[in-house]
Amino acid sequence: MTSAVFCADIGGSFIKFGISRRSGEIEECGKVPTPVASWDDFVDAMQTLITRYGADLPSSTPLAISTAGLVSPQTGEMLATNIPAFTGHSLATDLSVALERPVTAANDADCFALAEAHAGNAQHHAVVAAIILGTGVGGGLVINGQLVRGHGGVTGEWGHGAITRTALTLNGESYCIPRLTCGCGQTGCLDMLGGARGMERLHEHFHRQQNTSLEIVTGWLNGDTDASLTVNAWLELVAEPLALLVNILGPSRIVAGGGLASATELIAALDQKVRAGVLHTYTEPLLIPGKFLTGGGLVGASVMGRLGS
Repeated sequence: MTSAVFCADIGGSFIKFGISRRSGEIEECGKVPTPVASWDDFVDAMQTLITRYGADLPSSTPLAISTAGLVSPQTGEMLATNIPAFTGHSLATDLSVALERPVTAANDADCFALAEAHAGNAQHHAVVAAIILGTGVGGGLVINGQLVRGHGGVTGEWGHGAITRTALTLNGESYCIPRLTCGCGQTGCLDMLGGARGMERLHEHFHRQQNTSLEIVTGWLNGDTDASLTVNAWLELVAEPLALLVNILGPSRIVAGGGLASATELIAALDQKVRAGVLHTYTEPLLIPGKFLTGGGLVGASVMGRLGS
């Protein structure tokens, strides 16, 4: 069993670095700006962090990385549009050669799923679906404690595909729903309407008002009519594909991360919608906020570094 693991959470702005001496536990050490343009500068940044904080650890100590973008388990290649330095590189393999130590890597939603399944609010559940309701929509899947990594690194990406409705009926009124072009190249992806920016797009579509998702959720909680229409539409649009995911995968627990997951009343309302639309009867909440709304990437990396997945 690995005694310690270096962990890094790599985003488009910063690299967060920590050391895990026990699975699921992290000593956060610090963060540095992400060198997004140069692979060599990125390697130097990682080596500097390891040297600065890990001088007391063996040279064989592995590094586990949670990163924005998709990591193919077949080739190791990265798809991270906000970190062009990764283009053409097999992140784990190339970094392992450069740093002369074992390296594993997975995307941040997958690491969040591992964190929740092993040390968070989905411990002891056989099938754990993790969903991200942040700027956009993402997800990951853990079965019997193991991360499921599909072809090209795509697993649990329920926010993509032409799946959104074109119309909804709410309180007896019919409303048209826009089908927007997604960054993935398709039209009608939930990613464009289901995250925080998506809620804001819906609000502007209905009311010609530009409000933040926090303002919209707060208005909904306070009984504001415009905000309530937006949130009720959002709940319908998000609950349907999420219920389909439940019927396909059969999770006994879904954990939510991302900024919207901190709105506990919103997640509770979404849970009720989802449970009303699935085949199995869940007498207790199925969808709950995760434990690691922040720091889940590093915690998940600490688990992955020991599993070697």
